[in-house]
Amino acid sequence: MSIIRRVRDITLATLNEHLEKSEDPVKLIDQFLWATREEIIQSERLHSQYSTHSHHLKMQWLQAEQQKEKREQQAVTALKAGEEQLARIALHEKASADERAAQYKELYEQSRLNMEDLEHTLQEMRSEYQIVYDKREYYSARMESLKLQQRMNSRYGSTGSGLNGGKPEGMFRRLDDRISGMEHEARSLRELRQGGPESIHGRASVPNAAVEHELEQLKRKLGQGG
Repeated sequence: MSIIRRVRDITLATLNEHLEKSEDPVKLIDQFLWATREEIIQSERLHSQYSTHSHHLKMQWLQAEQQKEKREQQAVTALKAGEEQLARIALHEKASADERAAQYKELYEQSRLNMEDLEHTLQEMRSEYQIVYDKREYYSARMESLKLQQRMNSRYGSTGSGLNGGKPEGMFRRLDDRISGMEHEARSLRELRQGGPESIHGRASVPNAAVEHELEQLKRKLGQGG
C-alpha cells in the first residue's frame, strides 16, 4: 500500500469522527472536499511525471536490448571473419548492454507498478470525492430545510398568526361577543323605554322601598366593578 493510500485512509477514518462532533457538518465536508481535490490535483501531476519517467525507462531498457542484440551479431560477424579479438570486444559490450537492459527493465517494472498503484489511488479518491460531494449536497439541502423550518417556527410558532398575534377566528369570536353584549344592553334599554317617558316617570314616582333598596345595591355594585 502506498503512502498516499495510507494518508487517505486516515483522513476518511477521522472524517466520520469529526462529523459527529461538528456543529456545521456542511462546512467540515467542504474542507474535506477541498483537501481531497488538492490531493487529486497533486496526484494527477505525480501520475503525469511517473508516466514520462516510465516511458524514459522503457526506452532505455529497449535501447539496451537492441544494443545487446547488435553486439551479438557483430561478434558472430567477427568470428566468421576470423577476428576473434573483435568478437571478444563485441561480446564484452554485449554483456554491458545486457546488464543495462536488466537494470532499466527492473526500474521500469517498479515504476509501472507504482504508476498502477497511483492510478488505483486516483480512481478511489475521485470516487470518494463524488460520494462525499453527493452527501454534501444532501446534507446541505437538509440544513437549509431545517433553517427554513426554524424561521417558520419562530415567526408562526406558539404566538399564533393573524392580527395582534391571534388567530382570525379567535379575534372575531371575541369581537362578536363584545357586540352581542352591546346589543343586549341596547335591547334592554329599548324594552325599558317602550312604555314611554310618562310610563317610566309614572312608575318611578311610586314609592317602593324594595325598588329603592335594590337600586342602591346596583349603584354600589357598579361603583365597585367600574
